[in-house]
Amino acid sequence: MKALYKPGPQPGFELVDRPEPSPGLGEVKIRVMTTGICGTDLHIESWDAWAAGIIEAPLIPGHEFYGEVVELGDGVHDVRVGDRVSGEGHIVCGICRNCRAGRRQMCIRTVSVGVQRDGAFAEIVVIPETNVWVHHNGVTPELGAIFDPFGNAVHTALSFPLVGEDVLITGAGPIGLIAIAVARHAGARNIAITDVSQPRLELARAIGVDLAVDVSKMRINEAQRELEMREGFDIGLEMSGHPTALPEMIDNMNHGGRIAMLGLPSQDITIDWGKVVTHMLTLKGVYGREMFETWYAMSAMLQSNRALRDAVASVVTDVLPASDWQQGFDIARNGRSGKVVLDWTAI
Repeated sequence: MKALYKPGPQPGFELVDRPEPSPGLGEVKIRVMTTGICGTDLHIESWDAWAAGIIEAPLIPGHEFYGEVVELGDGVHDVRVGDRVSGEGHIVCGICRNCRAGRRQMCIRTVSVGVQRDGAFAEIVVIPETNVWVHHNGVTPELGAIFDPFGNAVHTALSFPLVGEDVLITGAGPIGLIAIAVARHAGARNIAITDVSQPRLELARAIGVDLAVDVSKMRINEAQRELEMREGFDIGLEMSGHPTALPEMIDNMNHGGRIAMLGLPSQDITIDWGKVVTHMLTLKGVYGREMFETWYAMSAMLQSNRALRDAVASVVTDVLPASDWQQGFDIARNGRSGKVVLDWTAI
């Protein structure tokens, strides 16, 4: 099979022929149709300090995908050959305290597809049946390829009740953009999003954000006045990891405000902890998806709300043949596009 391959601890990938994997006990073999390029993949491709500290090459990366089931290992019960599927990228142990308590997203022994085991930047991927998500009709290959980041947005946005709340999203990358649609679906009142990329802010406006804020030109307190707000934002969704985003968000929260943090900080962040205490703010770290409550929520929202489905699908701005993977990575890295998807049927 063709696969993007990292043969050793150095920058770059190679598009090469690799042995086709076979499903073991309880595993499912999937012919990959589309894959999304994630920030994690950019780290692995560039072989930065994070990647060097967590990746053991050789490796086939990639964890956001859509494909068709072509073979079942022994012991598979519900998935069928021919099913169109995506996959939860976190494989958990099932026996640690959190797993046994039903909190699998908090497993202390999580193994990630495309990070600690071969992933989906290939014509074939094998994952456990327990990680397979079978799609309903109406999910296109492009939409199916971004269920992983869609899940990140849903997990983050639904961390707190949103009905009637004023929501601030920092970072208009693909996950932040999807969070606009999720927050609107969940009943938010005002939604503001920040970034410095004009193309991404335009995408946010097309999705229906109330105010897209270019923080190189406008501060968030000015955005409050433009939205005729008096007391600060009720809910904050920090998606950027930028060192200035969280402190400014804290400065613009209402007393009792709640913040969900998905963006990984790129450096140390100085926080006014006195304000966190005296304003009674809640900060919650978010990682991945709740398994599998988030997946059920995603699927239900897409089935019940066509406008949300169209909004999420619109976040995919570039679809390229997998053979043009380098161009796809360059587009994803420039920070001016939405989601980039590679088509493995056109390789």
